[in-house]
Amino acid sequence: MTSTTTVQDVSKPASNTIDLTRSAIYGAIGGLAGGVIFGMMMSMLGMIGMVAMLVGSKSVAVGWMVHLAISVFIGITFALLAKAKLSSWGAGIGLGVAYGMFWWVLGALILMPVKTGMPTFEFNTTAWQSLMGHMVFGLVLGAVAVALTRKSRE
Repeated sequence: MTSTTTVQDVSKPASNTIDLTRSAIYGAIGGLAGGVIFGMMMSMLGMIGMVAMLVGSKSVAVGWMVHLAISVFIGITFALLAKAKLSSWGAGIGLGVAYGMFWWVLGALILMPVKTGMPTFEFNTTAWQSLMGHMVFGLVLGAVAVALTRKSRE
């Protein structure tokens, strides 16, 4: 009877781990870029203080911090979920816009109103402006994630 032992070099991370880490970083950068642009839109419309209400504040600075933290989280989850599609401009940007719209429904129409005591699914001017902002966020997120992914593959 012969026995075979396999030794694996654990000093080098598996390439899949590197790919996931790289995707998460690209998503964080894309989320931050989209978050800054969306945040500027919200600031111009006087909405950034509403984001601060999620943590019991009305401070614009707190609103920015919360908004950017959420943006980074959404960017990371997007890049990990859409990783296989981020080599194509059309797919990456299209999925980014769709993901932004998903977060508009989940975040702006459900979670934020529940957390702040406002009515859910209220379709007023603010909601439609928020949809536009979420779509711009997703467009920027998708474009940045694709650009970084393509650059790393060169």
